[in-house]
Amino acid sequence: MKLFPLFLALTAISSLWCGPGVSSLIADAPRPNILYFYVDDMGWGSIGPNGQADRRAKDLPSVRTPNLDQLAAQGLNFTRGYGCHVCSPARSSQQSGFHQGHTFADRNDPDNAKKAMRADDILMGDALSAAGYVTGYWGKWGYGGSKDQANPVIDNVQTLPTSHGYRHVLAELHHVRAHTFFQPTLWSAPASAGAVGGIELVPNSMARYQGRPDYPAVPALQDHAGYPKTAYCDDCYAFAALDFVRDQGQNYNRSGQPFFGLLAVQIPHAPFGEIERLPEWDKAYADDPHYANLADQTRQWAAMVTRIDAHFGNILAALEDPNNDGDKSDSLADNTLVIFQSDNGGPGGKNLIELDANGGLRGTKGSIQEGGIRVPLLMRWPAMIHDQSPLKAGTDVDRVVDVTDLLPTFCELAGVEAPLSIDGVSLAPTLTGSGRQRTRDFIIHEAGNGQSIIRGTQKLVRTKKGLELYDLQSDHAEANDIAAAHPELVKELETLLLGERVDEPRGFANTYHHWTGKDGASTSDPANWSDYRYANAGITYMTDDGAPQLSWTARIDNKGDHPNTAHADRDVEFLGLAIRGGASKNAAQSLALGPNVNLTGRNEIRIGPNGAVKLNGGTISTLRWIEVQAEGAVEGTGTIEGTVYNEGTVSVAGTDRPRLNIQGDYHQPDQGTLSLAGVGQTQPAVQIAGTASLAGELVVATGDRFKPIPGRSYVVITADRIKGSFSNPENEVVCADGTRFTIEYSDDHVSLRSR
Repeated sequence: MKLFPLFLALTAISSLWCGPGVSSLIADAPRPNILYFYVDDMGWGSIGPNGQADRRAKDLPSVRTPNLDQLAAQGLNFTRGYGCHVCSPARSSQQSGFHQGHTFADRNDPDNAKKAMRADDILMGDALSAAGYVTGYWGKWGYGGSKDQANPVIDNVQTLPTSHGYRHVLAELHHVRAHTFFQPTLWSAPASAGAVGGIELVPNSMARYQGRPDYPAVPALQDHAGYPKTAYCDDCYAFAALDFVRDQGQNYNRSGQPFFGLLAVQIPHAPFGEIERLPEWDKAYADDPHYANLADQTRQWAAMVTRIDAHFGNILAALEDPNNDGDKSDSLADNTLVIFQSDNGGPGGKNLIELDANGGLRGTKGSIQEGGIRVPLLMRWPAMIHDQSPLKAGTDVDRVVDVTDLLPTFCELAGVEAPLSIDGVSLAPTLTGSGRQRTRDFIIHEAGNGQSIIRGTQKLVRTKKGLELYDLQSDHAEANDIAAAHPELVKELETLLLGERVDEPRGFANTYHHWTGKDGASTSDPANWSDYRYANAGITYMTDDGAPQLSWTARIDNKGDHPNTAHADRDVEFLGLAIRGGASKNAAQSLALGPNVNLTGRNEIRIGPNGAVKLNGGTISTLRWIEVQAEGAVEGTGTIEGTVYNEGTVSVAGTDRPRLNIQGDYHQPDQGTLSLAGVGQTQPAVQIAGTASLAGELVVATGDRFKPIPGRSYVVITADRIKGSFSNPENEVVCADGTRFTIEYSDDHVSLRSR
């Protein structure tokens, strides 16, 4: 068994919107295989640990999901997992990492298939393919092809899975074609030479799988007489995924090249009755005394869910025995992260009533209530999640996890940067038990009947009738509106919600821009930025050619051989901003803030190698974090409103009384450096409102005007809480002029005692 094999044959990796750094893999990333099961319209309460096990214990009608229940027992059940309210935005947010306020598809727009994914969007397939993973996608994609059942065509190559890093594909490209399980054809890749977009139509048929003895049994499947000539499409999707896992599993054991596979089935979306066209379609419930007394729709729905659960079981078995020879010494299961998730909550219907498929949550698919957006979410990874790990196997986890979190999680595990400015947050530290888990304060959703923001246990719902506030911890069913008792909290949450662009018109999205200005040019001049235009087939869907704004994902990269400085002469704001120098040490790239100028990166500001932000008394603001990467820097005097992650250099200098005021947490790992001038001033050089987590190096410059008094202690850092310590040898700072200090720590400050 290979737990962490090295990938020995990396492909050339392109420079993406996640930045040029994607081309260099992080050396200590675990790089697991990733297998992602994604179902359609399966409510939160449809799996054992979210209610069905209790129903069985009480001898009530229930749906059978033995393989998913085992997956939960071997992994983690995230009880507060969230998708979106309906299919198209759920897939757009899943793939792009942007929530509905920022992704192009924020609702089930009939034209989403023609426009929802853009060439500029970095999706899961793009990121993992660039990281050297073999990639596959099977099932409902929903973008790129027309809805014609008989002769569908490609409508937009930009939107295809094959245009976004997926190499092995069997999929439906339009959600209306997916309103049957018996489409005559499906889209497949690799394709014949000359196929538009590298994808082509193939018959929806089980002929290639029927009669093969190497396939484990699925209840009432292909070996039975009477199986339709046109296949039940999810059978084809599942067997294509099974083939991929077997093939790539054997390849992984030979070469160490990891794989990523996403099986996005149509089950259990309507139409439910089509399953009755399959032979022995309800055989799995032949011994269930309750089954015959249930409504037709309930029985059909339950049979669909149990059928796909059996497919999942076959694929999981292939992880244990990739070559299917009965010998499990070649098992991949330990270092394969398996995820199960639904796109949105379950719809209304008899199954919701008779089986409690949404687990008592208010609302159904399409609504902003929990029953519309909270979904089942399971993760298994035996190498990291086991009986001795921080999160033990079989645990229910109440951490809020949004569908947008999966992309950055996969990127961190694969050892590459996540795309810039996305809304999701990587869960890799939670899963691995190492590193620092970043947080975001809230998640947002949109639906036909309103929008919501969830922060902790608080949920604000905005509808045409007004604002409602719920405490989800004490009010699971959103039955008690407490808005009237908390007017200030309601106002605060509404401001945050509207700042996430939830009330923008259809077709609004973030846009992508590059700095084009010469050295010394102004960031407020639109001429110094690239314009944005998204068009296809003669239709322009959106343009943006002004000065920077909060919907921009922007990069200031130095692609030349000489230093370049962009000057912020007035306040400037972005959704996300990255600053990076060129490969040459001469090609530094700086963003210099004018006095009292504010720089906002609502989601993040990322400062890469040979890049710097120079404060000059200004302010950097973010709702999340400033990331200073290795060889990047923040320099000067000023204020940071947000959390700082420093793996480069934070240098407090530039004035007679240099100070840095951080209105958030400060995290410095072993790679980081904190450089301080102004020791001996009346105020500490660094004041941190939150927690200061310290490691790495502390560097001090004394200056000509300061002569330390031997034995005297000087406070240089204050924080709400000090954790850790700098790694200076012998706990000592040696200045350039030979002055020596001993570093002293307390619960809320760091001092230097002169030697």
